[in-house]
Parts: sequence; C-alpha cells; structure tokens
Amino acid sequence: MTALTVVGFDPSLRNWGIAKGNYCLDNARLQITELAVTKPALPKGKQVRQNSKDLEASLQLAERALSAVQGADAIFVEVPVGSQSSRAMASYGICCGILGSLRASGIPFFEVTPTEVKLISVGDNKATKQQMIAWATSNHPEAPWPTKKTKGVVTVVEGTAEHMADAVAAIYAGLSTPEFKQAARLMSSIKQIA
Repeated sequence: MTALTVVGFDPSLRNWGIAKGNYCLDNARLQITELAVTKPALPKGKQVRQNSKDLEASLQLAERALSAVQGADAIFVEVPVGSQSSRAMASYGICCGILGSLRASGIPFFEVTPTEVKLISVGDNKATKQQMIAWATSNHPEAPWPTKKTKGVVTVVEGTAEHMADAVAAIYAGLSTPEFKQAARLMSSIKQIA
C-alpha cells in the first residue's frame, strides 16, 4: 500500500488548528493520527506593546507550523480571507506572512478556501462550528479529540476541537483538488519505485 503523510492547517493568530495523518493512495482512505491547536503564550501587562505580542505570537506559530510539516508528503491549508475589523486584518496578515515564509523556505502546500472546506465536509457553505465538529468526529473517531467528562458523560471540547475539525476538513478539501490528484499520481509512481 502506498501512503502519504498529510498535514492540514486552519491558521489563526490565537488558535492555529493542526491535523496530521496518513492518506492511502490505493484505497483513498484517510486516517488522522495527530490533532493539535497552537495557542501562543503571550507576555502580559500594560507595559507590553501589542506589536510585541503579535511578533511573539507569530514566532511561536511559525515554529510550530515548521515543526508540524516535517516529513509531510502533502500539506493542505485553509488560507484565511480578509475581514472588516483592523484586529482581524492583523491576524490575517500575520497568518499569511507565516504561510509565505513556509513557501519561501521551500515548503509547498495546497491552498483551499473556507467555503471549499465547509462544502467538502458538511456540504453547506454556512456550516456551523458544531456541524463541522460533528462531521469530523464522526468521520474520524480514531483521532485524539480533546474531551471532557461532566457528570459521567464524555463530550468533545468544542473551543479546541473546532480548529482541529477545520484542519481535518482542509485535508479533505485539498485531497479533492485537481492539483493534488495530479501530484498524487506522480507521488505514487515515485514511492513505488523507491
């Protein structure tokens, strides 16, 4: 069986979702083996400037993103879109800067849109966070989802799982692109030779 190591990203300044797994080219099956959310630990206090906090967040996010893609055969990223508020635009700019630095470092990735991510998973471009989580957890019960136990009932921690679910869906959206399908044929041939 020919398998690829795949990584999905849901970039965000405060909660960068990461999903890793194995995609079998022979039967088109995806197994999710790792899930994470990078939440930068920022300095506190009135004396710390916002730009210093943003710089520290971008450093931590970039380091984690670089670490996550080591050994990956294919990377899929839900590339963020612009926003109306200035703070959201700062997040957008930092995330795009980190993604640009990955490419500048020679690390290619497949871009997908938030709409493509929602359509490939839930089938609705206005899918809610709860719908995305329900889709991802039902399709990948093997994944290490964050859970909590309340009064004997185990549930998924939504605040963290939503970013992980989007990262999983980013993989699915990327796997369905013509660009990936073409690259997969080439990768399959190379892996069979090796």
